Amino acid sequence: MRIALFSDIHANLPALEAVFADMDKQNLDAVYCLGDLVGYATWPNEVVAAIRQRKIPTIAGNYDEGVGLASPNCGCAYKTDTDKSLGQQSIDYTNSIVTEETRQYLRMLPRHLRLTFMDESKAENKLDVLLVHGSPRKINEYLFEDRPEKSFLHMFEEAQADIMFFGHTHKPYHRVLPYDKEKQTRYRHAINIGSVGKPKDGDSRSCYVILELTPASTLTNPDSIKVEFIRVAYDVEKAAQAIEASPLPNEFAGMLRTA
Repeated sequence: MRIALFSDIHANLPALEAVFADMDKQNLDAVYCLGDLVGYATWPNEVVAAIRQRKIPTIAGNYDEGVGLASPNCGCAYKTDTDKSLGQQSIDYTNSIVTEETRQYLRMLPRHLRLTFMDESKAENKLDVLLVHGSPRKINEYLFEDRPEKSFLHMFEEAQADIMFFGHTHKPYHRVLPYDKEKQTRYRHAINIGSVGKPKDGDSRSCYVILELTPASTLTNPDSIKVEFIRVAYDVEKAAQAIEASPLPNEFAGMLRTA
Protein backbone atom coordinates (compact mmCIF):
# COMPACT_ATOMS: atom_id res chain seq x y z
CA MET A 1 0.00 0.00 0.00
CA ARG A 2 1.51 3.30 -1.17
CA ILE A 3 -0.17 6.46 0.11
CA ALA A 4 0.79 10.04 -0.78
CA LEU A 5 0.11 12.90 1.61
CA PHE A 6 0.59 16.60 0.92
CA SER A 7 -0.23 19.88 2.61
CA ASP A 8 0.13 23.67 2.68
CA ILE A 9 -0.29 24.48 -1.01
CA HIS A 10 -1.22 28.08 -0.20
CA ALA A 11 -2.72 28.96 -3.59
CA ASN A 12 0.48 28.04 -5.46
CA LEU A 13 -0.93 26.34 -8.55
CA PRO A 14 2.39 25.76 -10.41
CA ALA A 15 3.74 23.92 -7.37
CA LEU A 16 0.61 21.79 -7.04
CA GLU A 17 0.61 20.89 -10.73
CA ALA A 18 4.24 19.78 -10.51
CA VAL A 19 3.48 17.64 -7.46
CA PHE A 20 0.49 16.03 -9.19
CA ALA A 21 2.66 15.27 -12.24
CA ASP A 22 5.18 13.55 -9.96
CA MET A 23 2.49 11.65 -8.07
CA ASP A 24 1.12 10.33 -11.35
CA LYS A 25 4.42 8.44 -11.83
CA GLN A 26 4.44 6.86 -8.37
CA ASN A 27 1.93 3.97 -8.62
CA LEU A 28 -0.05 5.23 -5.65
CA ASP A 29 -3.03 3.53 -4.01
CA ALA A 30 -4.41 6.65 -2.30
CA VAL A 31 -3.75 10.38 -1.90
CA TYR A 32 -4.70 12.67 0.99
CA CYS A 33 -4.42 16.43 1.50
CA LEU A 34 -3.85 17.92 4.96
CA GLY A 35 -5.10 21.42 4.28
CA ASP A 36 -4.11 25.07 3.85
CA LEU A 37 -5.11 25.16 0.21
CA VAL A 38 -5.32 28.97 0.09
CA GLY A 39 -3.50 32.14 1.15
CA TYR A 40 -0.28 33.95 0.17
CA ALA A 41 -0.49 33.38 -3.59
CA THR A 42 -2.84 34.10 -6.49
CA TRP A 43 -4.64 30.86 -7.35
CA PRO A 44 -6.90 29.86 -4.41
CA ASN A 45 -9.88 28.98 -6.62
CA GLU A 46 -7.76 27.05 -9.09
CA VAL A 47 -6.01 25.03 -6.37
CA VAL A 48 -9.33 24.07 -4.79
CA ALA A 49 -10.73 23.13 -8.22
CA ALA A 50 -7.70 20.94 -9.00
CA ILE A 51 -8.02 19.04 -5.73
CA ARG A 52 -11.75 18.63 -6.16
CA GLN A 53 -11.31 17.42 -9.74
CA ARG A 54 -9.12 14.58 -8.48
CA LYS A 55 -11.57 13.87 -5.63
CA ILE A 56 -8.75 13.90 -3.08
CA PRO A 57 -9.91 13.45 0.54
CA THR A 58 -8.91 16.71 2.24
CA ILE A 59 -8.99 18.16 5.74
CA ALA A 60 -9.13 21.83 6.66
CA GLY A 61 -6.09 23.89 7.54
CA ASN A 62 -6.30 26.99 9.68
CA TYR A 63 -6.20 29.21 6.58
CA ASP A 64 -9.01 27.21 4.97
CA GLU A 65 -11.05 27.60 8.14
CA GLY A 66 -10.54 31.37 8.18
CA VAL A 67 -11.43 31.89 4.53
CA GLY A 68 -14.29 29.40 4.70
CA LEU A 69 -15.82 31.50 7.45
CA ALA A 70 -15.01 34.76 5.63
CA SER A 71 -12.97 35.72 8.67
CA PRO A 72 -10.30 38.44 8.65
CA ASN A 73 -8.14 36.12 10.77
CA CYS A 74 -6.26 33.10 9.41
CA GLY A 75 -5.30 31.75 12.84
CA CYS A 76 -1.60 32.25 12.05
CA ALA A 77 0.87 32.93 14.87
CA TYR A 78 2.74 35.88 13.41
CA LYS A 79 5.64 36.97 15.60
CA THR A 80 6.23 40.58 14.50
CA ASP A 81 4.08 43.57 13.56
CA THR A 82 5.52 43.39 10.05
CA ASP A 83 4.51 39.75 9.68
CA LYS A 84 1.04 40.56 11.03
CA SER A 85 0.63 43.34 8.46
CA LEU A 86 1.75 41.12 5.59
CA GLY A 87 -0.49 38.32 6.80
CA GLN A 88 -3.48 40.62 7.03
CA GLN A 89 -2.95 41.70 3.43
CA SER A 90 -2.85 38.03 2.41
CA ILE A 91 -6.13 36.97 4.00
CA ASP A 92 -7.88 40.18 2.92
CA TYR A 93 -6.79 39.54 -0.68
CA THR A 94 -7.78 35.87 -0.52
CA ASN A 95 -11.19 36.69 0.92
CA SER A 96 -11.71 39.22 -1.88
CA ILE A 97 -11.07 36.80 -4.77
CA VAL A 98 -12.42 33.40 -3.66
CA THR A 99 -15.71 32.39 -5.19
CA GLU A 100 -18.66 31.45 -3.03
CA GLU A 101 -18.28 27.87 -4.27
CA THR A 102 -14.67 27.80 -3.06
CA ARG A 103 -15.61 29.33 0.28
CA GLN A 104 -18.39 26.79 0.86
CA TYR A 105 -16.05 23.90 0.04
CA LEU A 106 -13.44 25.18 2.51
CA ARG A 107 -16.06 25.73 5.20
CA MET A 108 -17.26 22.13 5.02
CA LEU A 109 -13.89 20.37 5.14
CA PRO A 110 -13.44 17.93 8.05
CA ARG A 111 -10.80 18.69 10.70
CA HIS A 112 -9.34 15.19 11.09
CA LEU A 113 -9.24 11.93 9.15
CA ARG A 114 -8.50 8.57 10.75
CA LEU A 115 -7.34 5.49 8.82
CA THR A 116 -7.05 1.99 10.24
CA PHE A 117 -4.92 -0.69 8.61
CA MET A 118 -5.13 -4.27 9.84
CA ASP A 119 -4.20 -7.71 8.61
CA GLU A 120 -7.18 -9.78 9.78
CA SER A 121 -4.88 -12.76 10.30
CA LYS A 122 -2.57 -10.73 12.54
CA ALA A 123 -4.60 -8.46 14.82
CA GLU A 124 -1.41 -7.27 16.54
CA ASN A 125 -0.42 -5.53 13.28
CA LYS A 126 -3.29 -3.05 13.54
CA LEU A 127 -2.14 0.49 12.71
CA ASP A 128 -4.16 3.59 13.56
CA VAL A 129 -3.18 6.54 11.37
CA LEU A 130 -4.37 10.06 12.18
CA LEU A 131 -4.28 12.94 9.68
CA VAL A 132 -4.43 16.46 11.13
CA HIS A 133 -3.32 19.87 9.98
CA GLY A 134 -1.70 21.35 13.09
CA SER A 135 -2.24 18.85 15.89
CA PRO A 136 -5.04 16.62 17.21
CA ARG A 137 -5.85 19.36 19.72
CA LYS A 138 -5.80 22.53 17.64
CA ILE A 139 -5.92 23.15 13.92
CA ASN A 140 -3.22 25.84 14.25
CA GLU A 141 -0.89 24.25 16.84
CA TYR A 142 2.71 23.99 15.67
CA LEU A 143 4.38 20.60 16.19
CA PHE A 144 8.07 21.33 15.70
CA GLU A 145 10.70 18.63 15.47
CA ASP A 146 12.30 19.56 18.81
CA ARG A 147 9.12 18.97 20.80
CA PRO A 148 9.90 16.86 23.89
CA GLU A 149 9.38 13.14 23.34
CA LYS A 150 7.19 12.85 26.43
CA SER A 151 4.86 15.54 25.10
CA PHE A 152 4.58 13.81 21.74
CA LEU A 153 3.80 10.43 23.32
CA HIS A 154 1.16 11.97 25.57
CA MET A 155 -0.49 13.51 22.50
CA PHE A 156 -0.46 10.16 20.68
CA GLU A 157 -2.01 8.46 23.70
CA GLU A 158 -4.79 11.04 23.95
CA ALA A 159 -5.46 10.81 20.21
CA GLN A 160 -5.27 6.99 20.18
CA ALA A 161 -2.96 7.09 17.19
CA ASP A 162 0.10 5.06 16.18
CA ILE A 163 1.13 7.12 13.16
CA MET A 164 0.32 10.81 12.85
CA PHE A 165 0.74 12.99 9.77
CA PHE A 166 0.52 16.77 9.97
CA GLY A 167 1.72 19.97 8.30
CA HIS A 168 1.37 23.64 9.29
CA THR A 169 5.05 24.33 10.12
CA HIS A 170 6.17 23.81 6.47
CA LYS A 171 9.25 21.99 7.81
CA PRO A 172 9.32 18.23 7.06
CA TYR A 173 10.61 15.59 9.46
CA HIS A 174 9.96 12.05 10.70
CA ARG A 175 10.39 11.22 14.39
CA VAL A 176 10.22 7.66 15.69
CA LEU A 177 9.10 7.53 19.33
CA PRO A 178 9.70 4.36 21.39
CA TYR A 179 7.35 3.39 24.21
CA ASP A 180 6.68 0.28 26.25
CA LYS A 181 3.46 -1.67 26.13
CA GLU A 182 2.92 -5.08 27.71
CA LYS A 183 6.68 -5.38 28.39
CA GLN A 184 7.45 -4.86 24.71
CA THR A 185 9.00 -1.84 23.01
CA ARG A 186 6.81 -0.34 20.32
CA TYR A 187 7.23 2.74 18.16
CA ARG A 188 4.98 5.61 17.21
CA HIS A 189 5.66 7.81 14.19
CA ALA A 190 5.26 11.59 13.98
CA ILE A 191 5.57 12.86 10.40
CA ASN A 192 5.46 16.46 9.28
CA ILE A 193 4.88 16.32 5.54
CA GLY A 194 6.28 19.76 4.71
CA SER A 195 4.74 22.16 2.22
CA VAL A 196 3.86 22.00 -1.45
CA GLY A 197 3.53 25.71 -2.08
CA LYS A 198 5.46 27.59 0.61
CA PRO A 199 8.46 25.64 1.96
CA LYS A 200 10.30 27.05 4.95
CA ASP A 201 13.20 24.62 5.31
CA GLY A 202 15.70 26.24 2.96
CA ASP A 203 14.69 24.10 -0.03
CA SER A 204 12.44 25.96 -2.49
CA ARG A 205 11.19 22.72 -4.04
CA SER A 206 7.75 21.37 -3.16
CA CYS A 207 7.59 18.57 -0.63
CA TYR A 208 5.20 15.68 -0.12
CA VAL A 209 5.37 12.25 1.52
CA ILE A 210 4.78 8.65 0.48
CA LEU A 211 3.85 6.17 3.21
CA GLU A 212 4.47 2.53 2.31
CA LEU A 213 2.82 -0.24 4.32
CA THR A 214 3.01 -4.00 3.80
CA PRO A 215 1.49 -6.99 5.64
CA ALA A 216 4.75 -7.03 7.63
CA SER A 217 4.38 -3.44 8.85
CA THR A 218 4.20 -3.42 12.63
CA LEU A 219 4.67 -1.08 15.57
CA THR A 220 7.41 -3.31 16.99
CA ASN A 221 9.70 -2.77 13.98
CA PRO A 222 10.13 0.92 13.12
CA ASP A 223 11.83 0.12 9.81
CA SER A 224 8.75 -1.77 8.60
CA ILE A 225 6.86 1.53 8.26
CA LYS A 226 8.49 3.38 5.39
CA VAL A 227 8.15 7.15 4.96
CA GLU A 228 9.74 8.82 1.94
CA PHE A 229 10.00 12.59 1.49
CA ILE A 230 9.68 13.58 -2.16
CA ARG A 231 11.03 16.95 -3.35
CA VAL A 232 9.67 18.32 -6.62
CA ALA A 233 11.07 21.26 -8.56
CA TYR A 234 8.51 23.64 -10.04
CA ASP A 235 8.40 27.01 -11.83
CA VAL A 236 9.09 29.22 -8.81
CA GLU A 237 9.44 32.31 -11.01
CA LYS A 238 5.97 31.86 -12.47
CA ALA A 239 4.46 31.81 -8.99
CA ALA A 240 6.65 34.66 -7.73
CA GLN A 241 5.94 36.92 -10.70
CA ALA A 242 2.20 36.30 -10.38
CA ILE A 243 2.41 37.52 -6.79
CA GLU A 244 4.35 40.60 -7.86
CA ALA A 245 1.71 41.38 -10.48
CA SER A 246 -1.07 41.13 -7.87
CA PRO A 247 -2.05 43.28 -4.85
CA LEU A 248 -0.22 40.82 -2.60
CA PRO A 249 2.99 42.01 -0.92
CA ASN A 250 6.13 41.37 -2.98
CA GLU A 251 7.69 39.84 0.13
CA PHE A 252 5.70 36.66 -0.52
CA ALA A 253 7.44 36.31 -3.90
CA GLY A 254 10.80 36.61 -2.20
CA MET A 255 9.84 33.91 0.29
CA LEU A 256 9.17 31.46 -2.55
CA ARG A 257 12.53 32.20 -4.14
CA THR A 258 14.53 31.74 -0.93
CA ALA A 259 12.31 29.25 1.00
